[in-house]
Amino acid sequence: MRFLLPPTIVLTSILTLCQGQEASSQKQWYRGNTHTHSLWSDGNDFPDMITAWYVEAGYDFLALSDHNILSQGEKWMPVTKIQERRHTLGRTTLSKYQKHFGDSWVETRGEGDAQEVRLKNLPELKERFEKPGEFLLIQAEEITDSFEKVQIHINALNLEEVIPPQKGDSVRATMRNNLRAVKAQEERLGKPILTHINHPNFQWSLTAEDLAHVLEEQFFEVYNGHPAINHEGDPVRPGDERLWDIANTIRLHELQAPPLYGVATDDSHHYHGGDASPGRGWVMVHATELEADTLILAMREGAFYASSGVHFKELDYGTAQEAVRFVIDAQPGVVYETKIIGTDRTTPDKPGETLATISGPEVHYPLTGKELYVRATVTASKPHPNPSFRGQLQQAWTQPIGWKLP
Repeated sequence: MRFLLPPTIVLTSILTLCQGQEASSQKQWYRGNTHTHSLWSDGNDFPDMITAWYVEAGYDFLALSDHNILSQGEKWMPVTKIQERRHTLGRTTLSKYQKHFGDSWVETRGEGDAQEVRLKNLPELKERFEKPGEFLLIQAEEITDSFEKVQIHINALNLEEVIPPQKGDSVRATMRNNLRAVKAQEERLGKPILTHINHPNFQWSLTAEDLAHVLEEQFFEVYNGHPAINHEGDPVRPGDERLWDIANTIRLHELQAPPLYGVATDDSHHYHGGDASPGRGWVMVHATELEADTLILAMREGAFYASSGVHFKELDYGTAQEAVRFVIDAQPGVVYETKIIGTDRTTPDKPGETLATISGPEVHYPLTGKELYVRATVTASKPHPNPSFRGQLQQAWTQPIGWKLP
C-alpha cells in the first residue's frame, strides 16, 4: 500500500546556537529516513523501488541500512527467495519492478525456478536518483549484534566500510565495542559517521540504564515505525519516551554527561502492504546543504527534530536556550497539544515530569533554571495515516535543551 506524505517543507526557522545567534537564511530543513531495509538483507523489495518511493513521497535524503552489509559490489538473488519474503506478492514483486523501471534497467538471468535478479548497488542508485540539493542517498548499515538473548542493533550512517558485529561480554560492552569500531573508522577516514541505538524495547532488550551509561552514543530512536518494537511499553515496562527521560536524567544528574537526542525512523521492511511499511517517522534536519557530512554535523549540534507528522514553522534550538519556543505548521481543523517535559534538579528521582501542557500552534515556555533539561512532545488530533500502533496520532519531538555540564 502506498500513500504520499506532504512534500518537504522549507521552513523559516530561528536558529540559536550555544555560541550565540546567527542568521538562518542560508539554511533549510531537510527530511530524511535513517533506517530502511531492502532485499540486500531482510526487506522485501528492490532498493531502487524503495528509493523511488521515498523520492516520490517528498523526502530529501534516505539511508539504506541493511543488516551487517553495505550495498556494494554484485549481488544476485533468486526470484524464489524473493517470493518467500514476508508480505511479498510473489512473482508480482518482480513484475512490479520491471514495469516501473523497464527491462533495460532490470537485470535477470536464468529461467523458471533458477531465475535470479541482480540487486542494484549504492553507486548505481546514486547515479540514478541523486540530484544536488534535491535528493541524497547516504550509505548506512544496521550493525546487528546480540549478547546472549539481548538484541543490540545500532545504525551507522555515512560509513565507507562494513562493520561486523563486535560482540562483548555484557550488553553494555557489546554496545560500546560496536560504537568504538564506528568511531575508529570515523577517525581513520576523517569523515563524520552518525550512530543511533535502535528500538531499545525490541524484545525488551535495553534498559534506560543501558542507554544512559553507554556514553559513546549520542542518539537513539524515540520513535521507530516497526509495530513489533513495543514503542508504548506495557504496564510494568516504560515506553520509548519514558526510557529517554530516565536515561537523560541519569546522564545529566549522575554522570555529568550530555543527554541523548531522539530520532524518528521507519525501520521499513515491507513495501507491498504488511506491518513494517514506510512513511511513519522521519527526522527534519536544519543544515546549509543537502550533503551527508553537513547533515550529520548539524544533528550532532541538535539542529533537528523527530516527527511522525507534525512540522514546525519556527523552532528555537540549542543547548543554551532559555525557553522552549516554536510555532507549529498548523493544518486546518487540527488541534495541537504540547507537553513540556523535564526533570527538576532537586527531584531527580522523578524523571521526565510534565511541567506544562500548552494548546495551540504557538508555544513559549520559559525555563526556570531549576531543570536538568526540558524537551517538548507535540501531539496533533489528526490520526497517523499509516499507524504502527492502535490509536496513533501524528507527533513531533524536540531535543532536550537548557542542560549544562559542570
